[in-house]
Amino acid sequence: MFLNEMHRQVRDMTRSFAKDVIRPVAEELDREERFPREIYKQMAELGLFGICVPEEMGGPGFDTITYALVMEELSRGYASVADQCGLVELISTLLVRHGSDAQRAKWLADILKAQTLVAYCITEPEAGTDVSAIRTTAVRNGDGWLLNGDKIWIHNAPVADLAFVLARTDKDAGHRGMSIFVVDLNQQGVERGPKEHKMGQRASQVGALAFKDVQLAEDALLGVEGRGFHMMMSVLDKGRVGIGALAVGIGQAGLEAAVDYAAQRKQFKKPIAEFQGVQWLLADIAKDVEAARLLVLSAAAKIDAGEDATKACSMAKCFAGDMAVARSADAVQVFGGSGYIRGFEVERLYRDAKITQIYEGTNQIQRMIIARELLAKGAAA
Repeated sequence: MFLNEMHRQVRDMTRSFAKDVIRPVAEELDREERFPREIYKQMAELGLFGICVPEEMGGPGFDTITYALVMEELSRGYASVADQCGLVELISTLLVRHGSDAQRAKWLADILKAQTLVAYCITEPEAGTDVSAIRTTAVRNGDGWLLNGDKIWIHNAPVADLAFVLARTDKDAGHRGMSIFVVDLNQQGVERGPKEHKMGQRASQVGALAFKDVQLAEDALLGVEGRGFHMMMSVLDKGRVGIGALAVGIGQAGLEAAVDYAAQRKQFKKPIAEFQGVQWLLADIAKDVEAARLLVLSAAAKIDAGEDATKACSMAKCFAGDMAVARSADAVQVFGGSGYIRGFEVERLYRDAKITQIYEGTNQIQRMIIARELLAKGAAA
C-alpha cells in the first residue's frame, strides 16, 4: 500500500545490514555499554544518516516513509543503533530547514559521514516535558553570545563533538524568547557529566552537559533569534515517526524470537507452539506489531504529502511505544524463565522498549496532543 520499489530496496538493504552487522554484536554492546563507532561509519557509507537530506545538500534525498523503514530495520538489529540514525535525522533536518548556506557547508557533510557526532540539548533539571521552563541562557556579548546553563539526559553527551542547544535569549518572551545555538563541545567552558547507566538501549550514550560562560560567535545562532522553540517543534512530527518505527522494530524482533522459540521449545512432549495459550500470545504480538507499523507508515505518508500530520504522528508514536512495551513482555512470557535471563534477546528487547513511551514526548503528552487535535479539528480522518 505504502511502498514502492525504492522503499523496498532500501528496506531490504538495511535489513541485511542489521542482520549481518548489528544483531551479532547487540548483546555485547548492551553488556559493555559500548558506543559502536565502527557501525556508524559503515552506516554513513551506506547513506543511512540524514535519510531525507536533499541530494543537492549531500544526502540521499529519500522521503519520510524511507526514514521510517530504515529506523524499523535498524531497531530489529538493536534499538540503540537506530537511535543514532534518528538523532542525526533531527539535527540534519534542522540544518536543512533553518541553517544558512555557510552553516550547512561547515557542518552537514561531516555529520552525515559520522565524522562529527552531534547532540540535541533540550532537557534540563527543571524542564523536561515543559520546555517553557528551560533556564539555559544566551545573552549578547560583543559580536557573539555568552551561553550558561545545564542540560541532562542528553543523547550522545559523553561522545558528541557538536551540540544544538536550546537556550533562552529573552526571559520575558515565553516561547518566543528561545533560540537554538550550535556549540563546539570541546571549547572552553563546556563540562561533560559522567555517562549514565541506563535500563535499556545501553549502547546509546546519555549524560549531562554544563555550559559556563561559553563564548559563541555570531554565526553559532541557528536560524532566527527567538524562533528556537518553533524550529524545535517543526521537527517533532518526524521525530515521533522515527521513535514509532523504532518501537515497531523492537516488537518485530520480539515476535520473531518468540515464534522461533515456541516452535523449538517442548513441554509435555510437544512444541509449546501447539498450545492455544501460546498461540494467542503470538497472535496478539503479531497483530499489534502490524497495526503499529501501519500507523507509522500512514503518519510518514502524511508528512510526505505535506498534510497536517501532528495527530497521526502522535497516535503512531503513542500506540507503537505502548505496543513495544506490552508485546515485548509477551515475548518474554513465551520464553518463560529463560526470557528473564540476561543473554536472551527478549530480555534485552523488554528493557529497550520502555524508553519509547518516554522520549520524544511521553505517551501521556501524546494523548493530550491527540485529544487537543480532535477537539480543535473534529474526529474526521
